[in-house]
Amino acid sequence: MELILREYNLKLKHTFTISRESIDFQPSLIVELKSDGHSGFGEATSNPYYKTTVPMMMKDLEKIRTVIETSENETPDVFWAKIYPYLKHDMFALCALDLAYNDLYARKKGKKLYELWNYTTERNPLTDYTIGIASIEKMVSKMQELPWPIYKIKLGTKEDIAIVKELRKHTNAIFRIDANCGWGVEETINNAIELKKLGVEFLEQPMKADNWEAHKEVFKHSVLPIIADESCIIEEDVAKCHNHFHGVNVKLVKCGGLTPGKRMIEEAKKLGLKTMVGCMTESTVGISAIAHLLPQLDYVDMDGALLLAEDIATGVSIKNGVVSYSELNGTGVTLI
Repeated sequence: MELILREYNLKLKHTFTISRESIDFQPSLIVELKSDGHSGFGEATSNPYYKTTVPMMMKDLEKIRTVIETSENETPDVFWAKIYPYLKHDMFALCALDLAYNDLYARKKGKKLYELWNYTTERNPLTDYTIGIASIEKMVSKMQELPWPIYKIKLGTKEDIAIVKELRKHTNAIFRIDANCGWGVEETINNAIELKKLGVEFLEQPMKADNWEAHKEVFKHSVLPIIADESCIIEEDVAKCHNHFHGVNVKLVKCGGLTPGKRMIEEAKKLGLKTMVGCMTESTVGISAIAHLLPQLDYVDMDGALLLAEDIATGVSIKNGVVSYSELNGTGVTLI
């Protein structure tokens, strides 16, 4: 098996702002694994909050090139368990590698990934489209630029309720709110009351990740469901979120890929938590991997490639929230 690493700097259509940062470009690593005439592709983007860069990921993968390239025809579970000890300090790199291996494995089996997992796609949820923090005029113009059935709105400002009230005047779409750890307990409880009146479906990670007492207080009193994001990073976090959140947002780059991501979703379901997968502004490479988990999800945020000025791959396509799969096997990705 051959390992190929590619570095990209993905240009965004608009400056993307959340409560803690603004970006115009998203650095990204694409991993390709080649074997027996097939290629599998995976992706992980850099992220300052998690102190991860593309050069770091590439360096960590290069260190174990021999271990990777001498692996052949193992199941994804076995491969992940074998690689994990080498990359447990770099889950982003592990994710890119795991996505590529799952893709390659399914292609060798002559199946789409969701077919290999025996999932059916008839009831796949719609994906939302994210509106980053900006002036109200700019946020409205982004919605008008791409009419959509569900918007995920980034908040964490001093004018959050006013922003949502104004946005509501311009669309009947479902709203989801992501405060990216920007609120406190009373603020979250009070905001939930107002936001519910404005057609908001749920709140994502309103408070700081490690403030578990605050999460429990809000869990008890919020009139809207609360979904964990920064509080749910790896597999062990799912159980912690029980009775502190109503659901979990699994990010593949944070947990180390599809292989542990599937396990997290299964655990969440057993605990009665709502299941969601989110993206980290990946290209269609990463987004296509997420698509194969859709049958197991209540909600999904997989708009990363839609936020790009120019994509680097083909794979799944998304129109008005509906995800359509590629005709190709595996995740269906081809690099442009």
